[in-house]
Amino acid sequence: MQVTSSLSTALKPTLVALGNFDGVHRGHQQVIQPILQPCKPEITTGSPLLSWQTPLERFNSASFRENLENPADINISKTYATVATFNPHPREFFSGVARKLLTPSLEKVQQLSILGVEQLVLLPFDRELASLSPQQFVEKILVQQLDVKRVSVGEDFRFGHRRAGTSTDLQAIAASYGVDVIIVPLHTTLGERISSSAIRQSLEQGDIGKANQLLGRSYTITGVVVKGQQLGRTIGFPTANLELPPEKFLPRKGVYCVSVADSLVSSPQSLQLGVMNIGERPTVNGTCLTVEIHLLDWSGDLYGKTVTVSLEKFLRPEQKFASLDALKSQIQADCALARAFFSN
Repeated sequence: MQVTSSLSTALKPTLVALGNFDGVHRGHQQVIQPILQPCKPEITTGSPLLSWQTPLERFNSASFRENLENPADINISKTYATVATFNPHPREFFSGVARKLLTPSLEKVQQLSILGVEQLVLLPFDRELASLSPQQFVEKILVQQLDVKRVSVGEDFRFGHRRAGTSTDLQAIAASYGVDVIIVPLHTTLGERISSSAIRQSLEQGDIGKANQLLGRSYTITGVVVKGQQLGRTIGFPTANLELPPEKFLPRKGVYCVSVADSLVSSPQSLQLGVMNIGERPTVNGTCLTVEIHLLDWSGDLYGKTVTVSLEKFLRPEQKFASLDALKSQIQADCALARAFFSN
């Protein structure tokens, strides 16, 4: 998937899903869906074709079949399924306070690639972009720079100077340029709106089941394995320490059941099961937050590798033990609970 922060290098023409998409959760996926296959390649003839037609429906349509007799009238043009988002987040730009993200850049690229998105455009959010009126944003960014053919947004999308433009404003302005805008209703589950804020709240509470339900997948943490103090080896539980992007949002401190995969290997055989601790290791007088993983029934060298950890269940909060022996006994119990969880 192409990733660019320069509009001049973006692949065009585009079908654009527009928004922040932190988390790439189930609601975001609904906004992204209209720009994916089977909407491309675009086949244009003398008569308009419905944008939601499948390739078979298009082939069977009267206008398409008539033009088969005159190939010169048919133009097949490639369009690129593109997510356009803002970097930095507008709230971060105006507040000057760095935001913790559910999906930092690497993880966002991973999740969008899985969905079939072909291009991620990081619109540099600065004073110039922030000052554009809704009309100017559509004309200068979407039409002139991205050569957009279709836009998909959530119904609560706001844009332009002081967030003056609504999704219906976008639809009306874009129509004057011949661009379709699809407004996707807010997505809910169990009567609750799916949002990045709701996912953060669930993670802060250690409610992994709810967070994963809202995401439509397991919450993941991607980082590089680095050397730690190697204290785990001394009690029989070697751990892999993860170095994470500073902007990564971490859930409640404590112990989790996790599955771990080498980010560069998509084979199911690369998946390993384990337990993960997020915390400051009070038993050994730790002073900084660490993320450590112990893999069940596995040994090897992970140093320098980028791994993706999927959180499956919260086991217990972080606690301080009276001795290393007590800590060892608890880790044994944690591993037993993890085995039981994964065997079900």
